[in-house]
Amino acid sequence: MILLAACAGWSLITAAVHDGRPEGMLLAVLAMAGGYAAGRVSGALLPVAAPCAGAAAGLATAAALPGLSPGPWYTAPLGCAGATAALLALAAGAACCAARAATTPGLRFGTGALACATVPAGIALGSVAGSVAGAAVMLCSLAAGSVRARGPWLAGLAGAAGLAAVTVWAAAADALPAGLARALGDRFPAQRVAQWQDALGLADRNSALGVGPGRFGELSRAVPGPLLSDGRPHSAPLQQAAEQGLIGVCLLAAAFCWVLYALWRSSRPTPVTLTAGAALTALAVLASVSDALSFTAVTAGAGLLAGWATARPWTGDTTPSGR
Repeated sequence: MILLAACAGWSLITAAVHDGRPEGMLLAVLAMAGGYAAGRVSGALLPVAAPCAGAAAGLATAAALPGLSPGPWYTAPLGCAGATAALLALAAGAACCAARAATTPGLRFGTGALACATVPAGIALGSVAGSVAGAAVMLCSLAAGSVRARGPWLAGLAGAAGLAAVTVWAAAADALPAGLARALGDRFPAQRVAQWQDALGLADRNSALGVGPGRFGELSRAVPGPLLSDGRPHSAPLQQAAEQGLIGVCLLAAAFCWVLYALWRSSRPTPVTLTAGAALTALAVLASVSDALSFTAVTAGAGLLAGWATARPWTGDTTPSGR
């Protein structure tokens, strides 16, 4: 709660200095906190049914999202501004967590089939990244069945998310090898790298406080016209750096590291925590190259998944030994 309060408070400070609009950040913090609390409660009472219902809701939301989103539609590989892929990854993670927590073969088969449905759903929705993310989460869930020490695996997931963020940062700074930069640019719309470069330029000129939340669209000169109508650089680390400075980037990284730490300390079985960690890492990678975290459904879903994976199933025993 202290960390989330710091995220909200810093957004208000930077908004006050630069006349920004912190509502988006405050809504994301509220959605994350509410989702986490709801996940802890529902996961304690219904450790299988709650994540299963969440996975089904995630699939349904991903299918309905193109009609709900005000932003532009981007086709492969990210789907609707990256949110489709993020929701499919979270849905796969929730279904796999339910399968790992199930105690009967029928429940395990049903929840496993729900997880597998995310792959064809991504193809049907035009999100190749969603299909790949769902398949990666399922493979990580299968591999987690033989893991005993979760610490090294969670450290590896943190490294994967950090590598994605560093790669995008290097692409914005034009520090990647020519072949890799060309391959990365071919995977995204033509203006995406230009948006990253513009965000990094704003961050360099305003490294302490940024330019203020919600002001990237006003100050960006990378892509004129309607292509920048959503006013975002489509990269969570670069958006934080441009709008809230280096402290905003550190708070974003700290929130992700705290979730991994909570999964490491969780009393739930290791396969459940590692599956949730894989899904949240997939979300972090997608957020590095899209505006997935700008959608309330995604941030609330991330909080729910983290809550389900860290909840302590309630047994009804209130004695000290039971606790």
